[in-house]
Amino acid sequence: MTTPLPISFFPFLLLIPAICFTICHANSNLLCIQSEREALLKFKNDLIDPSNRLSSWVEGRDCCEWIGVFCQNSTGHVHQLHLASPLSAPDFDTPPAEWEAYYNSVLGGKVNPSLLELKHLSSLDLSNNNFSSIQIPKFFGNYLGDLERVTFKLPSLLELHLSGCGLHPSSISVNSSKSLVILDLSWNRFSPVPKWIFSLHGLVSIDLRFNYLEGPIPDYFGNFSFLEVLDLSGNSFDSSIPNSLYSLNRLQFLSVRGNQLQGTISSAIGNLSSITHLDLSYNYMLEGRLPTSLEYLCKLKEMDLSYNKIEGGISEILQSLSRCCLGSLESLDMSNNQLYGHLTDQLGQFKNLSYLSLAQNKISGPIPSSIEELSSLKFFDVSENQLNGTFPLSFGQLESLETLDFMNNLLEGVVLETHFSNLTRLTTLTASHNRLRFEPNSSWIPPFQCEIIELVDWHLGPKFPQWLKFQKKLFVLDISDAGISDVMPTWFLNLPTQFEYLNLSFNQLTGGISYLNVRDIVDLRSNQFRGPLPRVFKNLRHLILSNNSFSGSLFELVCNSSSGELMEVLYIDKNLILGEIPYCWNHWQDLGLLDLGSNNLTGKIPPSLGHINLTVLNLRNNSMFGELPSILQNSSLTMLDLSENHFNGSVPAWIGDNSSLLRIISLRSNNFDGHIPHKIFDLLNLQNLDLAHNNISGTIPKCFRKLYSMANRNNRENYMYVSEGLYLSALLVLKGRQDEYGATLGLVTSIDLSTNSLTGEIPKEIGRLVELRSLNLSGNLLTGNIPDNIGNMKLMESLDLSMNRLNGEIPLSFSNLNFLNHFNVSYNNLTGQIPTSTQLQSFENYSYMGNHLCGPPLTKNCSTKDFSTEVENNGSSGEGSKVNGLYVSIVLGFVMGFWGVVAPLFFIRPWRHAYYRKLDHIGAKLYVFWATMDM
Repeated sequence: MTTPLPISFFPFLLLIPAICFTICHANSNLLCIQSEREALLKFKNDLIDPSNRLSSWVEGRDCCEWIGVFCQNSTGHVHQLHLASPLSAPDFDTPPAEWEAYYNSVLGGKVNPSLLELKHLSSLDLSNNNFSSIQIPKFFGNYLGDLERVTFKLPSLLELHLSGCGLHPSSISVNSSKSLVILDLSWNRFSPVPKWIFSLHGLVSIDLRFNYLEGPIPDYFGNFSFLEVLDLSGNSFDSSIPNSLYSLNRLQFLSVRGNQLQGTISSAIGNLSSITHLDLSYNYMLEGRLPTSLEYLCKLKEMDLSYNKIEGGISEILQSLSRCCLGSLESLDMSNNQLYGHLTDQLGQFKNLSYLSLAQNKISGPIPSSIEELSSLKFFDVSENQLNGTFPLSFGQLESLETLDFMNNLLEGVVLETHFSNLTRLTTLTASHNRLRFEPNSSWIPPFQCEIIELVDWHLGPKFPQWLKFQKKLFVLDISDAGISDVMPTWFLNLPTQFEYLNLSFNQLTGGISYLNVRDIVDLRSNQFRGPLPRVFKNLRHLILSNNSFSGSLFELVCNSSSGELMEVLYIDKNLILGEIPYCWNHWQDLGLLDLGSNNLTGKIPPSLGHINLTVLNLRNNSMFGELPSILQNSSLTMLDLSENHFNGSVPAWIGDNSSLLRIISLRSNNFDGHIPHKIFDLLNLQNLDLAHNNISGTIPKCFRKLYSMANRNNRENYMYVSEGLYLSALLVLKGRQDEYGATLGLVTSIDLSTNSLTGEIPKEIGRLVELRSLNLSGNLLTGNIPDNIGNMKLMESLDLSMNRLNGEIPLSFSNLNFLNHFNVSYNNLTGQIPTSTQLQSFENYSYMGNHLCGPPLTKNCSTKDFSTEVENNGSSGEGSKVNGLYVSIVLGFVMGFWGVVAPLFFIRPWRHAYYRKLDHIGAKLYVFWATMDM
């Protein structure tokens, strides 16, 4: 039993917390040290502060309450300075306003040595400021002095953060003190690794990411026995990973991401027994199999080996990881490597796995049903593999799943509503290019609110997916080529969400569209939309309406001041647009790609198109006329296609003046006349030139040596990329037919000057174009011999010299053209034997007809006496003479035989009477003979 305290003692009990509160309150209001306040003011006075961030740093106020200053509660000493800029440097393509805000937020000027007075300073952060033009003072390190004096002056400094300050090798010679444990010099300009860093043996964290470090990774890093964090990402180290790094058994975080490291990953990686985060991604050259010593990384939480050349079976890798880190592994990224094999049910054992990316490998087989056991999984990406089978129903149990990506695989079958039954947190569904069918009940309400849905090549039709009306947060939608044959529903056009990207192309959608609430990219090509062109959001960048039935004029779209200001791509080709092209293009300053081909446009090209810096101009297959305006030379054209119109005048010489970027020129099927300008052959990047079916005369220029792309072997890509997500396509007439080239356009090189009135000889200089794939000079008035060096153009696939006046023999060098699959020299005056080669003998006779040629594939034998004699005497084959002689003999024989019998009967009466009597006598005998036979 306890004795109760007397009531008189209670006032003393109440006094104790009051005293404590008074003491604590007094400590919390301690003013900062006077000498330290003066040191900070001197420091401020030498700084440039455009945004007045340090406005609170004024005389008379407690410095512990200043912005960025932190004091110890018990002593009042300044122990932390956090003066990092609140804004990081923006991307290069960000608007000027953001750059201006960034520049106003950074501190500059000079760092005053008065900071030496802050002897209790343990953390200094000046990150993301601009000290690139000054020298960091020697008190951060004295190259000539001893480290003891520096340590004495800054004995308490533990953390130094100078990220993004523009520092370069001459800025710092030796770091501050041996007491330093955290050093952040990221996003600067150091090259190589400063050697003084390796004298700071007590460092626990080193951050050197995004500098200019190159060469091998120094072995000295292995001497930091206390090191727990090492970040060398975003540099240019190009060695293998040194074994010294693998000896850091206290290391918890290691990133060498984004370098140029090569070689294999050593089995010594198993020595990193404390590692929790391992990032070797984006080196591209790390190769070979992963060592089985991964099984010793028992604390591993995150491993990123993406974008390398690591190979091996995925099941074996998962087996190694499962031996020790089944319970710890949370994130695994091995995308873009060379992994193969099958995913097994072992995958379901990683209970804490929340992030898994195995995209862009060669993994095959089905997705295991054990996937449902990954209850923590938020991100799952197995895109661009060779997975097959069905889409597992077990996905519907992943309640934590936010991103699901299995695009570009071989999955097939029917997707049911139950596949999504519990995916309430799903925000991204990208599953394009599989063989899946999804036709839920029209009343189905999805449990998720997705932001991104991409289901290209799924079968979602024929009705427009009704379940999309419940997606209130959607900003990216791609259901192109989904078998939808329906009228565009009005509810879809009136959705409250504003799309950033909308792609409904390659379906059979019908109806009209009055307005598109899309702020970035819209692609409706290859449908059956009709009516006037839709109004668009003023900030729209890409508008692709190709291959529909939109009608009316361009005026409302082009001349409406609210549209076009940010437009970069405008494709309205293959529609029913009529009238003239409007003249009000001046505010379309960002427009680069304009395709109005295959419409019903008339009139001339408006000069205002020359005021915008076009990359692509396609007006083919319209009814436009007039001469080409010279103001177009101000553009940076890559492709100019004005074919199949009624343009006239000379081919302008300015095409070769300021258009060195031109790769495709097609003026085919117009009324151009005059000569081919020499400057057109000054275009270094020209790959396709088509001037066919015009009235061009004169000779072919000889200056082919500047056509670099046709004359030199280049590492050209298949695609010609012209804008974000877009590659160039063009209609080209090659091998006697017209085809659209897109995926292989970058590899095609051609010259077509056919069906004009060109005269003279084929320039021998044309043989320099060894990269040319197609040459068509047919239907002209060319004379002389075929240049022998055309045989040097060994990549030639199509050669047409027909319907000219060429003579002589087919050069023997043509036997070198092993890639020819279209060849025609018909209707010339060629003589002699067709050269022997696999290709030349494979063509039909019509490729050689209308000449005086012999030898296979023709039936004429070049060795007959008559053929040889007539070639020598007449300069041509004897076949024509023999044929002509035969016809003459027949006519003469008929004339002599007919008149030798008929003329005497006509002029001598007795002979005529005797002839007729003889005929009567023969007739009577025949009558008696047939009468006797009847009896």
